Amino acid sequence: MLIPALDLIDGKVVRLYQGDFAQKTEFDLTPLGQAQLYAEAGAKWLHLVDLDGAKDPDRRQQTLLAKLASESGMRCQAGGGIRTTADLEALFEAGIERAVIGSTAVNNPDKVTRWFQTYGPEKIVLALDVNIDADGNAMVATHGWQEASTHTLDDILKRYLDLGCRHVLCTDISKDGTMTGTNVELYKRYKALYPQVVWQASGGVSCLDDLKDLKAVNCDSVILGKSLLTGAFTMQEALACWQNA
Repeated sequence: MLIPALDLIDGKVVRLYQGDFAQKTEFDLTPLGQAQLYAEAGAKWLHLVDLDGAKDPDRRQQTLLAKLASESGMRCQAGGGIRTTADLEALFEAGIERAVIGSTAVNNPDKVTRWFQTYGPEKIVLALDVNIDADGNAMVATHGWQEASTHTLDDILKRYLDLGCRHVLCTDISKDGTMTGTNVELYKRYKALYPQVVWQASGGVSCLDDLKDLKAVNCDSVILGKSLLTGAFTMQEALACWQNA
């Protein structure tokens, strides 16, 4: 599955380079209008990142998220600074079907364990962003990639797989926003290790060949952000490529 993404600041569509707010590109389009174009092209799911909410939960763009959930024509998953049960329930009340949980899953596993137990694994996507160290280990980073943890991707996965975790969005930080190609070997390795996980690859997609490469290693889904916004290819072209790969 191909999942178009919209990163949102103050109601506007933006992209950050490797998660850096100081390296922000703003696009002259409306979030709802762009989302509807993706839906018209055939996309079924939309990935939303509330960057205001990530910085300050009190600034969560709740009204916009609800509008996108109800009017985009797609099912929505969303994240950005989900730290409390109230944050989580606010997303669900807005019509978001899956909450994307990042740093909290690493730093407060007991809380996220309760969320899995309460809401079920279909309602939660673990967003595990990694740096590849010199030994090839995928080390998880947190807090908008500003902090490195001592946990490997495997460490985090094993805890949540016991709870039935099904959806994992994995970003190679070095690739995000760069449009320099994806870390195909990362997804190949982890799909083989954990075939029960529905993997969402994120970061670096620059051309249709990148999609073919990910499909070839059985990656389940790909998040498409900058590549669509900058016109590297269209949603229609991406879906046709994915279907025929």
